[in-house]
Amino acid sequence: MADYSTLLRDRVSLAVRSVDRIFLQGYVPHLQTAGWCARFLREQRGFGYPSSKAFGLVGKDYETAIRDFAKKNAIPVIRFAKGDNREEVARPYLEAAAAAGKGKVALIGVGQEKASAWRSWQGKRRDHRGRPLQDWGRQMTFVNHFYFYLHDPEWGPAFWKVNCYAPFPVWIWLNGHEWAKRQLGKAGIGYAALDNGFASCDDPALLQRLCDRLGPGAVTAFFWRWFARLPQVFTPADLHAGYVYELAFRQFEVADTLVFDRPAAGRAFFEGLIRDHLDVGRPDCVSLTFGRRVTIKTPGAFRTKVVTDGVDPQISCYYKASRIKQYFKAHRALRTETVICDTRDFGIGRRVCLENWNALRAAGEHANQRLCDAEAADARPAPDTVTFAEVTRPTSTAEGLHAPRCASVTPASWRSWPPRCGSPT
Repeated sequence: MADYSTLLRDRVSLAVRSVDRIFLQGYVPHLQTAGWCARFLREQRGFGYPSSKAFGLVGKDYETAIRDFAKKNAIPVIRFAKGDNREEVARPYLEAAAAAGKGKVALIGVGQEKASAWRSWQGKRRDHRGRPLQDWGRQMTFVNHFYFYLHDPEWGPAFWKVNCYAPFPVWIWLNGHEWAKRQLGKAGIGYAALDNGFASCDDPALLQRLCDRLGPGAVTAFFWRWFARLPQVFTPADLHAGYVYELAFRQFEVADTLVFDRPAAGRAFFEGLIRDHLDVGRPDCVSLTFGRRVTIKTPGAFRTKVVTDGVDPQISCYYKASRIKQYFKAHRALRTETVICDTRDFGIGRRVCLENWNALRAAGEHANQRLCDAEAADARPAPDTVTFAEVTRPTSTAEGLHAPRCASVTPASWRSWPPRCGSPT
């Protein structure tokens, strides 16, 4: 098996480093406390007595607006069944939208999921007149979520998820590799896709520059572009009063992809990596890979996970809520991904801004590089057949017995102990 450096030098036809999947949450800061919720219901919606029942009426109007939007624009609405692969259900609709060549909502999917929602109830406390006071709190409940599967001219396939319960969060899924594909198309540069990545590109240097250019500006532009097109619970008067969304990171992936000209060589090397690095999940290895201190108080289970059932082999290790994984993508490329599920694992803020974006990308790139460097240091190539035959060919000793050449030790060699390279041992 060739070592890591040899494989990179001789067998890699394309190397790309990019932000991959991005999962964001939109939240309204002025609906994160009970006082602000009561103020919203009284001042913006005219309810004399703010309660979760009042929020229920607001949510019902919002759901009606969503269904009217689907009917008006002839958008199919599908209720997901338990166990459905939602990406696979939406795929043909997204492909049809992509063939049409314009941004549109391809499908609205409906599924029940847990969510944190504001609730009010009559508490035990009473005011100075003896009237019961109302208590507010956030509770987990199963509610309908609406998935707007979108084809965006800048980002390609994406989804926008909402529910109709206060504080009316929004979740957004985007893919940085898909964004780069659209930018290459605009520049007239040819490429071959590898699933959501790249198998080849006519201008690899330009591709890397485009991937490096992706930042939070493109994300916020996507959000406000679709905010204006999709039904919203907030009116222009609400926005003017300060009930405006901000974006936060929920998941951020940084991927390094090495595409091999001979996939068989790459796969053989990767399977060797799995065998040689089953200890990658040990605390000391995790500390080295992620560049973070690991102590007995660090939360999380430190383990190596190898997945081989029904998929390409994959090796993963974990640090708190985040992880790094390697797998052989589509039988062509070695993909190394750092998946940051909680930005605070790395002392980085959650709000989507340039500073946090750059810090997250740097953390992911460094983790990927440290893992690959550690694997390169550990990799040892097997000797070529000529050298192997030379060191194992029998030779005669003074007593006329045969022994391997590497076992011949003479008094003359003791004077130069330890032996130099090429000396008899």
